[in-house]
Formats: sequence, C-alpha cells, structure tokens
Amino acid sequence: MAMMRRCSPLLPSFAFASILMSGIAPVAEASSSDDAQIRALKAEMAEMRREMMGQITHLKSQIAQSETRQKGPVSRRTARTTAQNGYKFPEKYADNDVDPNVKFGEQVPHKNILLNNGVGTPPSDRGMTTSWKDFKAATQQDENVHVGGMTIGFPKGRFTVASEDGAYGLSIGLAFHEDFGGFMGMSPRRGETKGDFSSFTENARRLRIPFTFRYKDWVANVTPDFGSGSADGSDGLYEANLNYTGLHNTILTVGYFQPRVTEEDSESSNDFEMMERPAITDIVRNIAAGDARFSVGGLHYEKRWWIAGYFTGQTFGNRAKDTNIGDSQTGGTFRVAGRPYVSKDIDVHLGLSAISAFKVNDGTNGRTYTFKEAPEVNLTTTALLNTGALRNIGSVWSAGPELGFRWKKLVLKGEYYHIGVTRNQQQGGQSLPSLSFEGYYGAANYTLFGKPRMYNEKEGAFSAPGVEHEFDPAHGYWGALELSGRYSVADFDDTANSVRGGRQTVWSGGVNWYPNRHFRVMLDFNHFIVTRNSQAYNILGRDGNSVAARVQAAF
Repeated sequence: MAMMRRCSPLLPSFAFASILMSGIAPVAEASSSDDAQIRALKAEMAEMRREMMGQITHLKSQIAQSETRQKGPVSRRTARTTAQNGYKFPEKYADNDVDPNVKFGEQVPHKNILLNNGVGTPPSDRGMTTSWKDFKAATQQDENVHVGGMTIGFPKGRFTVASEDGAYGLSIGLAFHEDFGGFMGMSPRRGETKGDFSSFTENARRLRIPFTFRYKDWVANVTPDFGSGSADGSDGLYEANLNYTGLHNTILTVGYFQPRVTEEDSESSNDFEMMERPAITDIVRNIAAGDARFSVGGLHYEKRWWIAGYFTGQTFGNRAKDTNIGDSQTGGTFRVAGRPYVSKDIDVHLGLSAISAFKVNDGTNGRTYTFKEAPEVNLTTTALLNTGALRNIGSVWSAGPELGFRWKKLVLKGEYYHIGVTRNQQQGGQSLPSLSFEGYYGAANYTLFGKPRMYNEKEGAFSAPGVEHEFDPAHGYWGALELSGRYSVADFDDTANSVRGGRQTVWSGGVNWYPNRHFRVMLDFNHFIVTRNSQAYNILGRDGNSVAARVQAAF
C-alpha cells in the first residue's frame, strides 16, 4: 500500500503519456496545417517522457535503498547489477566492481569487467585445481565477457575460457621468475678451487606455463617449465596430473605432481617471502617429493585444519637413470596442519610434516643418496653443503614440526626437521650405522603497505600480501611492500660416522614490492657461513655474501 501511495501522483502522467505515445491525439492529427502547434505538442511529449523516466529512476533507487536496509550488506555482484539499474552504491564497491559509465535507460553490455583487476594476491604458480562449484563461482564473480555461449575472462587473475555453466574450461597461466645478481667475498683459500660464484650472473629460475583442462569436477594440469634449476635455460616438466575435486574440500591426484610437505613447500613460489626456500626445507622435500614427482594421494582442508598424504615414486625423467629397470624409488609424504586460534588480527599455525624414501633409486653405484644445497640463492651450480654420495642406502626419512603466528601485519614462522638415513649391510655382512642430520629456520615478515599476509586455508600456509590499490602514484597508490628476514641452519655433519657434509648458516634480508597482483620485484641479501667438508671447493670452510634480485610475473 505504501508503494501505491508513493506511485499514485504519477498515474495521471503515465496515462496521459501513454495516450500521446500511442498516437491518440486527434487534435494534432487534424491540424496538419498548423506546424507550430504540432512542434509544441511534440516538445511537450518529449519533456513529459523525460520527466517520467526520471521519476521511474528515482523510484527504483528508493526501492533499492529500502531493500538494502532490510537485507543488510550486499554482494559485489548485486552492487554491480543494482548500479546498472540506477542506484549508486558506496564508493568501496564502485572502486572495485561497478562500471560508472552504465546509466539507467542504456542497454547493459553482455559483459562484466572489473575496473581494478590487478587488486588481490598473486595467482598460483600451479594449475587451477578447484571444484566445479568453486570454479563457477570464480568465473561469475571475476571479470568476464560472454561470446557465443562461452565465458572468457580472468578468474583469480588467470586467462580462462569456459562454457556458460563452467562444466568445460581451459585456463592458461604464467609463472615467470628471472633472477640476476652475484657473490662477494668468495675468493678461494689455498688448496681450494673457486667454484661457481660469479660477481654477476643471471638465471631463468622459473618459466612455467600452467595449462588446466576441466570437465566438471575432473581437472588435468600440464605445466612445462623452461627455466627449472640453477642453470639458465634448463627446461623440464613441473607437473602433469589428473585430479578429482567432486568431494567436499578434497582434491585427489595422480600423476607428476608436487606433493605438499612442509609449510614452505605448500606455498606457491609466487608467494615466497625470500627468493628461495630455507635450505633444510628444500632438502627435506626432495627426499620423496619436490617438483614433477610421481604421486598418488590427496588433500582435504577445512577452515581450521588441513591434511594431505601421498604415495610417491621418482621424478620425471629419472627412470632412464636406473640400472635395474623397474626398481624405481618409492616413498611417501604426510602433512597435517591446523589453526588452534583465529581472530581478525591473529592466526596461530601448528603443523607436522613427515616424508620417507622407502627405497631409493638403484643407480650405477648401487643405492646411493647425496644431500647437497646451494647457499639459498640459485645463481650458482656449486653446493657448499654437500655430503657426497652416501652408499648402501636402505631408506631416508625426515619429520618435524611447523609453527606460525600472525599479528596484524607481522608474520613469524619456523620449522625444524630431523633427517635419518638407514643403510644396508655391506658385502661380507658388516652392518653399517644409521646417520642423523638436522636443520631449522626462523623467519619474520612485515607488510609496510597493502593488505598483510593472510592464512590460506586451501594450502595450510600463509599467502602473499594483497594489493588494495594498483600502482598509481598520481593518486597516491603504491601497490604493496613488505620486508622479510630469516635465519636458517642445515647441519649435515655426522662426525661419529665419518660423514662431513658441512654445517650451513644463512642470514637473509629482503624487500618485496608488488605494483599489482600480477607483478613483483624482489631484492635479497644473504650472508652465509659453511664449515669445511670433503669437497675440493670447501676443504677449509667458506663464507661469503650474495645480492640478488628477481622480477616476477604471475597470471
């Protein structure tokens, strides 16, 4: 009734306008000789029509405001639709979603394009493995254009072509990491060789192109990598796997994959605080996980906990290195993580990771295993931390806890891992002793401007900072900026059993700038100290410094 009362003054105007627009105006028709009277009537009709349309717009605006007050906050999709019908929502929606150029009375184009598509966190360096439900939601909420029954857009910042219902989809992404920099203070001591420590060099660290093929809840990922490793231009495969996502918050996987183990390994490389992982987590993950590892298993997540387990084989391309065909490495990984306390400003993370190679590859020299690692910057092929080939290996395993804490814009985290190596008997029956190694790290990160690092429940790890406004110095917007520091130790000396791989300590500091969600510039400084081992370039122990930068593109 209230609506009828508000509308009643308009009824005579509507009726009269309808009569005029229907052509029922006998006086005007009869007076064809009086051009002045006809022009006056036409002008009056046009003025009445404009007034009527304005009143309708005003009424729709009042209705939208009334519904908003009754229903509370609106979604961004609703804000966009309502704005197209004449109602202006608060500026926080207009800045992100609403096209101010669409006025009432105009035909709304069959598209939906975000004005600030560079706002948010970086896309992943992996294929988009999401459920059909989540994929449809992403394609509806993010920028897209409808062409011939297909949706073309950039859900989560990645180019995607999908059918209207999201059942079929193809996504193509990019993870481009180009590193450059060098080493200082690396002159060899007497009796040592220098090693690969250039004062300036470069490395195509990652040049991944993730392809994701989807049919409903079945997802296939194929990601070649044209920059894998520390040798510039080295190419290979990052992943090639089949996934089923039809179970609630669950992803089941088979194929070449990177099994998630350790907190650092669960993060996308586009989200790293520093250019490289701590040495100990890189060594641990490569025992039976790492890139392009044949894997069968799955993960499940909820808002407060995360769990994953995989049975693993060997990495892509390693089968050709086996002496005994069919006697490949087998292993497994397990990780569980949770958030015992969560609030707006606080996240507490606890986790446990375990990994084991039940049986290592049987190569030219039998079952051997080597632990080695560069000083946390991949601008060198020389590993100062190096045990050499350990022989007669039965199995290799590692386990340790994860800790993380976020308070507003500050994130603290750390992990510890113990590594055990069991060995088979030598010829003649002599038993070989087991070996023990260990390592740990502690890291701190602070976001100076931009959204702080937040907890990613789908990865059980912390994500990169979020860009609230793209780089636009003319309007005082600078993207996001963060500072990071880390202390890490990896100890591969077991002198009681005559194994001296060295103890590596690295102090690191870095700054990361994100002009938008798709690009990042990183600058890292490392000071490393490595005790002596049996390698020709580290007989007496080495220390040194590195300065490195990275330019990153992520789609």
